[in-house]
Amino acid sequence: METLIRKIEDRTAKVVVVGQGYVGLPVAMRAVEVGFDVVGFEASEDRVKSLLAGESYVGDISDAELSAALDRGYVPTTDAGALADFDIAVVSVPTPLREGMPDLSYIEQAGGDLARHLRPDACVILESTTYPGTTTELLGPILENGSGLAVGQFGLGYSPERIDPGNATFGLVNTPKVVSGAGEASLAAVDAFFSALVDSTVPVGSCAEAELVKLLENTFRHVNIALVNELAMFARDLDVDVWRAIEAADTKPFGYMKFTPGPGVGGHCLPIDPSYLAWRVKNHLGHTFRFVELANDINEHMPDYVHERVAALLNRDRKAVNGSRVLLLGLAYKKGTSDWRESPSVHVADRLAGSGAEIRFCDPYIADVNVGPLEFPLVDFNEQELSDADVVVVLVDHDDFEPSTIARHAALVLDTKNLLRGHDFEGEIL
Repeated sequence: METLIRKIEDRTAKVVVVGQGYVGLPVAMRAVEVGFDVVGFEASEDRVKSLLAGESYVGDISDAELSAALDRGYVPTTDAGALADFDIAVVSVPTPLREGMPDLSYIEQAGGDLARHLRPDACVILESTTYPGTTTELLGPILENGSGLAVGQFGLGYSPERIDPGNATFGLVNTPKVVSGAGEASLAAVDAFFSALVDSTVPVGSCAEAELVKLLENTFRHVNIALVNELAMFARDLDVDVWRAIEAADTKPFGYMKFTPGPGVGGHCLPIDPSYLAWRVKNHLGHTFRFVELANDINEHMPDYVHERVAALLNRDRKAVNGSRVLLLGLAYKKGTSDWRESPSVHVADRLAGSGAEIRFCDPYIADVNVGPLEFPLVDFNEQELSDADVVVVLVDHDDFEPSTIARHAALVLDTKNLLRGHDFEGEIL
């Protein structure tokens, strides 16, 4: 790996990033920025067309950044032949759940594509979230069988992504990057590559440890969000303001971390990552990961709870869900992003529509990006849409959603994010 490390230091290594989504595209952009020749391999022809046109579909990457990368030689493509002669390959492909089981087909496909072009002293780094053991037990053998080389002749490593869409404080560069390798030589190569991209790296002892890091981080969040979601339901029944209690608890300078309730969990991590860990524990050890399963049960049923609260509000005004116009503010899974993968907002919409409601979505971060088919119309945030709705449901606290405007023009509001606190409005906070 010494030759590869020299090429990394000299910026003469050819880098390919497999998958140009919310994780892969920022890595590709940063690799171009620091001087590498980069190929962005993407299966979606529509995405590649957008990239070639300098039109970013990832909120954290501007059109200007993308255009600058194209000018520097960044090559987005669907052609697997462009993977030839790579020195570093970063695999950032989806790992969804299918009927409760990990779907690793995208990793398998990427491994097969890369194996045909794998050479001695090249290095493959997996970033996709998965269970401990995937890198060495699944990806490694695919690369070996497809190339005729053995791990050691080529580098293999895992580095969990820590992308937080919409986070203006911590991005790819200033967030410490956990790195690992299948052996010391692989670790050295992985560490050298990411050290060229980010401010600091955190080497760990094995790929399985690095894989567990990602699952630990997101399971921690998943469990604590479930805790406050359940507290929110109980606190209301006890006539206690859970939001004020949370703010007061947050004044403690030690032993506490703030989490807030909401309509559920979404994105590419929280609804999926803990279930990967639970599946691995069950499949490999025969045990039930009770914390994860309990958190899943609570968070997955929050859209049902929101549906119940909307129905109760409408009923208070002698209206039924059936036939009511419902304006849902926020399609994204979190504030300040266009990412709506696994968003609880969609589940809320489905439940309300199933009861006969006329659903409209408003999300200024998503209206102008390619989100694919959506069953419900996207509308602008304006006074007319607010006043025309029988009930407005705040699902995401985007900065664009002006609380005073909502309070003045919405006839009835269910606020699941505490956005309207301090404003005089008709309705309730979750």
